[in-house]
Amino acid sequence: MYIFGYGSLINSSSRQLTGQTGQAIPAIVHGLIRHWSKIDDSYVLSPLIVNLGEGQVNGVLLEVDDVALAEFDRRERGYHRIELKADQIESQTDFKTDQSIWVYIKDDITAPCEDSPIVQTYVDTVMAGCLEVSESFAAHFVEHTQGWHHPLENDRHQPKYGNLAGVSEHHHSVIDGLILSVRS
Repeated sequence: MYIFGYGSLINSSSRQLTGQTGQAIPAIVHGLIRHWSKIDDSYVLSPLIVNLGEGQVNGVLLEVDDVALAEFDRRERGYHRIELKADQIESQTDFKTDQSIWVYIKDDITAPCEDSPIVQTYVDTVMAGCLEVSESFAAHFVEHTQGWHHPLENDRHQPKYGNLAGVSEHHHSVIDGLILSVRS
């Protein structure tokens, strides 16, 4: 079976903090919309969510077993898992279309705020994962994510994001350049 990772799970170093997966297959899923959104009031940052809608979201298909699925279910608390259909998925790489494909969604969108902003280290983690695929994959992520206008805190000097991984100093200027157009 697969999990479709559309945020920090795109980043190979970040997802390895949770569990083992097979190959990460870059893909675009149709019928989803990605947003920056608060999960609940206990979070100090606003992560990414997807919900059903007329849009497209890029990310990676991650092959998992039952043990890894349970580990990712714990990591993605606050979301619920639904099954995708293989015909929603566009990929240049073959994947097993007869396997279950899961995605973690949240139905309600709650705007990030000063108390629960988008944090730069989360953005960096996701974008570094996108850059593992290509710069155009990272640009697609920026273009097809809603809510960039909400408060963003630059926490690079004192990271708030607990699964920060796989981000190097050289990523910062590329990431900053990619998000500049949507933040201005």
